[in-house]
Amino acid sequence: MGEAERGESAPREVVTYYCANHHVIRPVFSVDAQIPDTWDCPKCGYPANRDSKNPPPPPKITPYKTHLAYVKERRSDEEAAAILAEALESLRERRRSGEVIY
Repeated sequence: MGEAERGESAPREVVTYYCANHHVIRPVFSVDAQIPDTWDCPKCGYPANRDSKNPPPPPKITPYKTHLAYVKERRSDEEAAAILAEALESLRERRRSGEVIY
């Protein structure tokens, strides 16, 4: 197998990208392809560009929020206490009426 069976290879060019962690990425593109301005570094995931002296800064990562954190953003402590009291009263009423609750 070689070029004789598959045909000739398309002309290619190597483009060098640099990320903030000093990784060098060299993907190969077709000569006819439009070369992107940025490329994701396969080693660290940071964005990379073609300027070795000024790579793009790492993206700002927002910390993971739990469900409780989102609820606390929407409700005040007084609202939470009122909702809890209402739910407990409903549960107690259902138990008094004999309903089986697991």
